[in-house]
Amino acid sequence: MVEPSPPPLPRLSLVSGPARSGKSQWAEHLAHASGRPVVYVATGPRLPDDAAWQRRLERHRRRRPSHWACLEVEGALAPALEALDPDGLALVDSLGTWVAAHLELEDDAWREEERSLIAAIGRCPVPLVLVCEETGWGVVPATRAGGRFRDRLGRLQVRVTAIADRSWLVLQGRVVDLLAISQPLPPRA
Repeated sequence: MVEPSPPPLPRLSLVSGPARSGKSQWAEHLAHASGRPVVYVATGPRLPDDAAWQRRLERHRRRRPSHWACLEVEGALAPALEALDPDGLALVDSLGTWVAAHLELEDDAWREEERSLIAAIGRCPVPLVLVCEETGWGVVPATRAGGRFRDRLGRLQVRVTAIADRSWLVLQGRVVDLLAISQPLPPRA
């Protein structure tokens, strides 16, 4: 008897959720379950003088399997995605820290950076699992930079979800398959 082939890996999975919801844990589970070599793509800054940030990075390192490769790209995500080995899978954690790395850009430069990332996602030679923070679920940011972050990340999530094969929301330690239970917004009138 011939074993059935496993279902094809989604080309692009988006995993979002609020802070401490379990979104990175779910993304790591998806990456591990793929059976492929994993490259963990870290978009956060290095900040060697920030002890709290270094402790957070260390917690992430200890949680990941030691055989996973790690690529620290900070804000240079687009070129990193296009250069990945086609035999693996990339877990990008996170789009929020990538957006934060580009907050100083004016709107036109930001839109070009965002377009470059969307194009790189489309050309990426490996399946991707992208982690993204949910923002703006209540408190309106008190600063201009906070509002810019919320708006840019929210629009980026809509663009990425539009091209994603799977979209997961992790909330209160629960995982919701958004594409299975939702429909896209209708076009603006």
